[in-house]
Amino acid sequence: MRILITNDDGINAPGLKTLEAIAAEVAGPDGEVWTVAPAFEQSGVAHCISYSHPTMITELAPRRWAAEGSPADCVLAGLYDILPERPDLVLSGVNRGNNAGENVMYSGTIGGAMEGALQGVKSIALSQFLGPRNAKIDDPFESAAHHGAEVVRRLLANAPWGEGEDYGLFYNVNFPPIPASETKGVAVCRQGRRQTSGFGLEGQNSPTGRRFLWVRGSEQSVDTGPGTDVTANLADHISVTPMRADLTAHDQLADLERTL
Repeated sequence: MRILITNDDGINAPGLKTLEAIAAEVAGPDGEVWTVAPAFEQSGVAHCISYSHPTMITELAPRRWAAEGSPADCVLAGLYDILPERPDLVLSGVNRGNNAGENVMYSGTIGGAMEGALQGVKSIALSQFLGPRNAKIDDPFESAAHHGAEVVRRLLANAPWGEGEDYGLFYNVNFPPIPASETKGVAVCRQGRRQTSGFGLEGQNSPTGRRFLWVRGSEQSVDTGPGTDVTANLADHISVTPMRADLTAHDQLADLERTL
């Protein structure tokens, strides 16, 4: 099996090392793992692509490249310039922090997996929720490291992928904020929504009088209701959410047509 991996935390991020180990286990001794990751952190860029300027890429080692672009740029670079053949699978992550709930909409990790799916490659995003029970242990990515390969294998073996559809499926996996030994089973969930203020801004003036705006996050450990990803993670489960790039509100089409 040939696997292309990327992330949004950057080529030197510890979560990428975790993903490399997961990918190597899934690919097997005769497989290939190719890494194409951002040269610098790209958190929050969502599905951004560098459409208006070129992307510089650098080979750091065999099958290991850094790109001065977004995770989606990295997937495109891997598919169309670096890999000798198309991969069987794209893995994006393991993100430092959860990509559950409304975080999905901002996540470069999700963007990398989404681009893989748009290109017709099976794709999975993996993220590690952080909290008081795992943030300060020796390996905060422990839950993902221990359970990641098995979750990927199960998805490859049993999950639908939407082949032949306009927008194929990809999967969003979040590991709970706990040690690996306390992690419970997989819960298939919908995307939740934290009923908080979400992202905000804080302004600050520099010593030279220039104005800067800092994006601020909000409380992450907020229950989002039964059957949702955040709630499953807070209950010590690994959440798996099927996703598509199609943003159409299908449930509204019939009523809107009647109204208009």
